[in-house]
Amino acid sequence: MNKPKKIAVVIVAGLFVYLSLYTWNLRTGHLDALSSHTGLDLSSLILRPGQWAGEKAVEFWERYIYLVDLKRQNDELVQRNARLIRQNMILGSEARSADRLEQLLGFTPPAQWNFSGARVIAHRMGPAGALATLAVDRGTTSGVEEDMPVVSLDGVVGRILRSGAVSSTVLLLTDANSRVAVIGEHNRSAGMLSGQGYGEPLVVHYMNLNAVIDPGELLLSSGLSGIYPKGLPVARVVRVRRSDISLFLTVEAEPLADVAGLEEVLLLRRELADEGGQGPAEQEAAPGAAAQ
Repeated sequence: MNKPKKIAVVIVAGLFVYLSLYTWNLRTGHLDALSSHTGLDLSSLILRPGQWAGEKAVEFWERYIYLVDLKRQNDELVQRNARLIRQNMILGSEARSADRLEQLLGFTPPAQWNFSGARVIAHRMGPAGALATLAVDRGTTSGVEEDMPVVSLDGVVGRILRSGAVSSTVLLLTDANSRVAVIGEHNRSAGMLSGQGYGEPLVVHYMNLNAVIDPGELLLSSGLSGIYPKGLPVARVVRVRRSDISLFLTVEAEPLADVAGLEEVLLLRRELADEGGQGPAEQEAAPGAAAQ
């Protein structure tokens, strides 16, 4: 059998099989059902990986957007927390400052003296400083003059050393150039209190050997120097020593005012005398060595 005949036989057989299957499918519908199921399965096998990849991509994107938004919210919360902390610190500082100022306003000055407040703006203490001083934000424009007493609620701080236009320098009790005439609160023994430098105790000079003074006794300004009013608390006695070769006691004391922690001080000023009368400076005698 030649090749064309073989082809014709194959075509006729194929048509016979096709028509047979077509006729059988018209009667039963099995081929249509089979094609439907197999087509869906093939489509599912092709589409399922793509659908999975799409779902993962959408999930990753949504999670990325969520994390970005979460980070933004976290940054905002961190900034808000920092602002609240700063505001709390500022409010706390202002509240403490208000309490201190309220206490300062309750200060009662000695008779014939008045006072004004000043803020401490700088410290110059320690071995590197030429003088034990601090600076305050009041000067000659506010009526500040040299030798004005400077006090705190605890006791005497020092005196005005130099006065500029808007600020002044305060010489502290601890400086070696400081002198304050003092008297014991209970035994009334008098002497001259001077500093020995930063970190060193104060020393009371010229207190007679037979004077009565006890450790722990409060030393008050005696008013004999003409600078400090009488009765201001200055220092507390910490040690008393007697010597066989000296006519005076060796008395050491510590200042009452914590200079390192001062933020505000009080400046004392004598009240002006009435016309025709004598001022307090003329009424107060100043025997002995005057305080510098």
